[in-house]
Amino acid sequence: MEAQAARRYWKHLFGKGFRRDRQANNQNALLNYGYTVLRAGTARAILAAGLHPSLSIMHESRGEALRLADDLMEPFRPWVDVLVHDLIEKGESELTLENKNALADVLRLDMQGPRGASPLQVCIDRMASSLARVYLKEQSALEFPGPPFALARPVP
Repeated sequence: MEAQAARRYWKHLFGKGFRRDRQANNQNALLNYGYTVLRAGTARAILAAGLHPSLSIMHESRGEALRLADDLMEPFRPWVDVLVHDLIEKGESELTLENKNALADVLRLDMQGPRGASPLQVCIDRMASSLARVYLKEQSALEFPGPPFALARPVP
């Protein structure tokens, strides 16, 4: 089911011919770079919250030291996807210095969360701290952000 949803998602976002390929030099390279920025920000938040980055919730890759970052960054991936989509719409499909800078700014984008609008990095920090409080039984539920406004586009 997840694979079917992913196919529809990528097709809607980047068109019928798009295939997610971590080695490709098109919008895939932009996605990879954006996800790397997001993963680094998430790993930093995990460490700041006092959590161990290799103790994951869902990802089980034994050799991966940042499994928890891979878990916690999932709800934030659409912000990278929307940024890459917008770059592609402007005719920017190469991983140039300007595009790297635009993707690095993903952590500064404002997003809605339970406490109102805050930069994405702040929302990631809050979610990691929230997870630590859940583990300590100081809080019963994880604090999640809201969806990016651009994803409210109708699906054909």
